Amino acid sequence: MSSSHLTLNLVEGSVSFSFSPQAARELKAAIDVLMQSLKAVAAKTSSGGGKPSPQKPMEYRYTGEVFLEIFCNPNIWPTPFAAKVLLTIRDLNIRLTTEAELTRLVEDINQFLEQAE
Repeated sequence: MSSSHLTLNLVEGSVSFSFSPQAARELKAAIDVLMQSLKAVAAKTSSGGGKPSPQKPMEYRYTGEVFLEIFCNPNIWPTPFAAKVLLTIRDLNIRLTTEAELTRLVEDINQFLEQAE
């Protein structure tokens, strides 16, 4: 399985690590489901239809050269554009835990997939 380097742009700085196109497609699919949950919460909130029904959080895990975990609770963000994800990247020597903007994460994954094809 071939892998390239995925660069994720964070609020301050960026992180780059080995990631496969197949894993990127799986992550993109998980984010697509998250976007639908975020849109459902936003639509219920903006329509004034009462309290939105709780949506399931996204928990994505990838194990390769590094361990990547991405978590997002769609119930706490008013819109998909405001949403942030909790990002953890670790290997034997280092662990990075930070927040990243969901819209920027989507752009980074799409760019990675365009370059991989």
